[in-house]
Amino acid sequence: MTWDDFLNEIAQPSFLPWELLLLRLGGAVVLCAVIGFERETRDRPAGLRTHMLIGLAAALYSLLMLDIVSRYDSFPGMVRTDPLRIIEAVTGGVAFLAAGMIVFSQGKVHGLTTGASMWLAAAIGVATGIGLWSVALMATVLGLLIIRIVMFAEKKAFSDDGMIDE
Repeated sequence: MTWDDFLNEIAQPSFLPWELLLLRLGGAVVLCAVIGFERETRDRPAGLRTHMLIGLAAALYSLLMLDIVSRYDSFPGMVRTDPLRIIEAVTGGVAFLAAGMIVFSQGKVHGLTTGASMWLAAAIGVATGIGLWSVALMATVLGLLIIRIVMFAEKKAFSDDGMIDE
């Protein structure tokens, strides 16, 4: 391998400009950090870093999928593309992580909301990765509203029966 081969490999152009790639990856990190920060303030095991990494990974997988689809014509008859398979893989992988957060202890289930917020972080990452900014932003805001405001309503409604999962 020559130096030119090495540089050509590293400098392969993406289907999107690097600034847009950085914006989408960074956007996923920032939006998921908001949800992760909320979980962190509630002293949950999956907090800020976990949610940021989930969003980053989901956005990256989405960008990789878009890049593969954009190169489809380069591999006629050799490659089958199904963009939904990437979303399914992200969903399945994060569901596995989220399931690890759910614990049944002393007759109570703990960690469901954190597991669900991890799943939401992955969806937000996918949305930013494919450039659906309005969807990602709306999901982030709605997710925070659900986690915070509904929690207060639940606490008021079910004050001491132990049914609340934060």
